[in-house]
Amino acid sequence: MGVNIRELIVPIKKEISFNFLKGKIIAIDAYNTLYQFLSTIRQKDGTLLMDSKGSITSHLNGLFYRTINFLEYGIKPVYVFDGKPPELKKRELESRAKLKQEAYIKYIRALETGDLEEARIYAQQTSRLTENMVNDAKELLNALGIPWIQAPSEGEAQAAYIVCKGDAWATASQDYDSLLFGSPRLVRNIAISGKRKLPRKNIYIDIKPEYLELKSILEYWNISREQLVYIGILLGTDFNPDGFKGIGIKRALKLVKEISDFNKIIKTLDKTADLSFYNQIINIYLNPEVTDNYTLEWKKPDREKVIRLLVDEHDFSINRVENALNRAKIAFRKLFTQTSLETWFG
Repeated sequence: MGVNIRELIVPIKKEISFNFLKGKIIAIDAYNTLYQFLSTIRQKDGTLLMDSKGSITSHLNGLFYRTINFLEYGIKPVYVFDGKPPELKKRELESRAKLKQEAYIKYIRALETGDLEEARIYAQQTSRLTENMVNDAKELLNALGIPWIQAPSEGEAQAAYIVCKGDAWATASQDYDSLLFGSPRLVRNIAISGKRKLPRKNIYIDIKPEYLELKSILEYWNISREQLVYIGILLGTDFNPDGFKGIGIKRALKLVKEISDFNKIIKTLDKTADLSFYNQIINIYLNPEVTDNYTLEWKKPDREKVIRLLVDEHDFSINRVENALNRAKIAFRKLFTQTSLETWFG
């Protein structure tokens, strides 16, 4: 779900081209991105791409070709994987699992009635990311020479941390949580840019990357990062999905500006509320569990390893993979040779 602060973002977000990101290191929320691939890379009836052994390959397809696109755009990607979720996220994860099961039942019914468009819509809601799928994704990144980081807990918190340290320029995710975790910059839509069909409509829209600055958001609404976290909690986060009944963005803004003590805001809304629960959520956002145990190094793609994983193990087309690897080789040379020259003569 992620924190729902979209209404705060609308006046501040900027559409950008990929050229805007050229030469920049982008810390990508790996799980969020892989789920995007699982949702969008499907057959007409909603079936995921699979190899001859029945193993799902949609996520690898998206990760392989989109990552090479990033290199061609001059972007230096680093993927950040989730670790163990905070205990407070358990309820949200259980809720997601239930919704996936309900969507699967609707998917089967739609298939039985022959409504393929409806089937695809429900199928997209059933996506699951298994440990084997994650391991394959990491193995592919290793073969491509792309760095990845294993977060101890929330991937978006770790991504925000490395941006705050100056090791990356921005986080990339469809969710806004990295802003609450303190990321100075967030880029959206880089994994799903391009033509997309609107559900249940014969209309296609062009999705472009979006760029957000935390500082601009805070200045526009005249709030602090702490108050942004408070607003997120009032509306609902992964740690308190329901938020507070009757609280929308306007009232949440009004409350955090009028009442400086967040505990007083909570008690105003719910006299029986457990303040320690909400203070735990605040602490997750303001003092997240992160690690310095990472190295950011981009290497030339290892052709043999990529082919062994994608072609030999997962039945990808050898011609398509080799063509993509040739593109990656050229992009890598341009990106890192040019970067080295600029550093040398800068």
